[in-house]
Amino acid sequence: MSTSAARSPKPSPRTLTPTPETVLSFVNTRADGSGRQEVFGDGDSFAAWLAEHAEFGGETVATDADAAVARELRDALVTLLLAHSGDEESLGEPLLRAERHLRRAGSLYPLATAITADGAELASPQAGVPRVFGTVLAAVTMLAQSSDWGRIKACRNPPCHFGFFDRTRNGAGLYCSTGCGSQVSMRKHRQRQHRGSDTPSAP
Repeated sequence: MSTSAARSPKPSPRTLTPTPETVLSFVNTRADGSGRQEVFGDGDSFAAWLAEHAEFGGETVATDADAAVARELRDALVTLLLAHSGDEESLGEPLLRAERHLRRAGSLYPLATAITADGAELASPQAGVPRVFGTVLAAVTMLAQSSDWGRIKACRNPPCHFGFFDRTRNGAGLYCSTGCGSQVSMRKHRQRQHRGSDTPSAP
């Protein structure tokens, strides 16, 4: 699929340039163990976040139910990004559930094709909060058709799971930072020590 968003000087507010940063800005709104707070906790906080993100339509009235839908959509995407990182706990049934949820979301928030002389984009034809969710799905869909999709990952260090773009040369990055990688290494080292201390001594 060809796109011309990068060359369009005045993109429509209902279309979205499919950049990893756009998808990650939606994904990285969840609370974790390092101090980040839940951004989609209720309708007011969801609306406040939207007001600061014009790429999703800007100021939009949102309810608590809308915030709950946003959390479900986000969590399904996080599961996919964890699968990109090879996180074993996200594979199998969790991944299947996430994919089923995204298929349902695709039917609830359908997309329209915006065709120009330079190429084509996906856009949400809806208004309000449905437009927000359609915009997220449009960005994900367009990225999924690009070589960047497999490099959009979620950190394998629980409970971080922060979304990031893997810029390593071979695409083998597993963690959002060296700090998270060090935490996992230290955790595994302690587990090996603990298992070693539980091993009975030879007579």
